[in-house]
Amino acid sequence: MNRLSIILPAKNEGAALKELLPRIRSAQPGAEIIVVDDGSTDDTVAICEMAGVKCLSSPYSMGNGAAIKRGARAAGGELFVFMDGDGQHDPVDIARLLERLNEGYDMVVGARDWDSQAGVGRGVANTIYNWLATRMTGHRVADLTSGYRAVKADKFREFLHLLPNGFSYPTTSTMAFFRSAYGVAYVPIKAAQRVGKSHIKPLKDGVRFLLIIFKIATLYSPLKLFAPASALFFLLGCCNYLRTFLTYGRLTNGSALLWSAAVIIFLIGLVSEQITSLTYRRND
Repeated sequence: MNRLSIILPAKNEGAALKELLPRIRSAQPGAEIIVVDDGSTDDTVAICEMAGVKCLSSPYSMGNGAAIKRGARAAGGELFVFMDGDGQHDPVDIARLLERLNEGYDMVVGARDWDSQAGVGRGVANTIYNWLATRMTGHRVADLTSGYRAVKADKFREFLHLLPNGFSYPTTSTMAFFRSAYGVAYVPIKAAQRVGKSHIKPLKDGVRFLLIIFKIATLYSPLKLFAPASALFFLLGCCNYLRTFLTYGRLTNGSALLWSAAVIIFLIGLVSEQITSLTYRRND
């Protein structure tokens, strides 16, 4: 049987961990449990000590993704399970994730339904991400941003250098697995209401959510994003030329600029495609 490591990033989640850690131990008594304390100012460390759980403490907050990377480097299991430390994820679902992982997949993600989304805005954003990721990869993506997932440790460690220190590690890891032709599956889960206050700030993270859309494309196949954008600018240039030719009988600077933009965008996509290919090249 493969050894299991359960990794929980946590920042001031003491109230949730007090109830969550015993439930995890009860559900997976033989697992290694690692709480990565991301600069908490509450009693997270003390709660981990009382629960007999390994706690990796950071002197200051480095971000959710940074906590995931630290936990993955320190874990000794052949299989990893990542789950939030805020009480949203049910430890009972770990067995369901692992069961699917044993069917031959390399990553299994707990997919939340609409009722489990943290508000309408987040639900709409996640729906857009899932649709775009599905279009980019050609595979059904049921929940791109879920932090509840089981993975094979050796596969996950291949992409530690790609993971950001912020909140978008689920997006990055999922797209990296698809790009590398590693099998990804989804298991429906119910996410509970988190304990305590969310660390996500709507205004600041609104920009982050927008950047995730571009990350989805650039992590998988940049040309699938840049080629249509280039074609759009080219068509706009043609339409503008037709209008100005019929009106003024000449070619205007506007059409030339749109055509130049089309060429530049396509070339950027081409270079990005080559960079992406080099990024995923394994050095065996």
